[in-house]
Amino acid sequence: MFQNKKILALIPARGGSKGLSRKNIKLLSGKPLIAWTIERARNSKYIDEIVVSTDDEEIAEVSKQYGAEIPFLRPEELATDEAKGVDVALHAVERLKTDGRVYDLLILLQPTSPLRVSEDIDKAIELLFSKSAKAVVSVHEIRHHSYKANNLPEDGCMKDFIRPEAMNKNRQDLPVFYGLNGAIYLAYCDYMERQKSFFGNETFAYIMPRKRSVDIDDEIDFKMAETLLES
Repeated sequence: MFQNKKILALIPARGGSKGLSRKNIKLLSGKPLIAWTIERARNSKYIDEIVVSTDDEEIAEVSKQYGAEIPFLRPEELATDEAKGVDVALHAVERLKTDGRVYDLLILLQPTSPLRVSEDIDKAIELLFSKSAKAVVSVHEIRHHSYKANNLPEDGCMKDFIRPEAMNKNRQDLPVFYGLNGAIYLAYCDYMERQKSFFGNETFAYIMPRKRSVDIDDEIDFKMAETLLES
């Protein structure tokens, strides 16, 4: 318990996956993908309890083997491609309240970010308190600069594709852009309930290096994560 705040780690892991079948329990460097996140959460200095939200019995069983709790199975309407992470988090908070389990903070840790380490989790929590923030979300520096990306018309014409301020400039001469990496979403439960989001005026960024920011969506991401873990 950090500063007398009770912190719940929630790991969302539904059974369905379009990009990579059964990815949450697919073996990554000898362990199910979800095991990497459970172990990182277990090694945190501040997390009090670890719960996996899943609709899948096999994922639930694997998660238990690695030390997570599965106090309920996620309802079908929250196990679709359209379901939002914040809705899964809000459901878990409310469902656990019915068992008398109340938390001050929730940290959502997606299993598709296996390169996130325990230190990232703890530093994000420490950042929240040092900033007197209500929420913290992890980001990483974008490699391909947003000033040099754009939509394309149907004919593929690149007129006005690059912003004028980026024309003929090297990447290091442009402002730094950051993107969400999906590894950490941390918030006070009451803030999340009011915002219906992790984002708001009192949300701050925790910056992670690119090498720990792989977010697995398909086979290429999976192979990249495996290579980085093994190196």
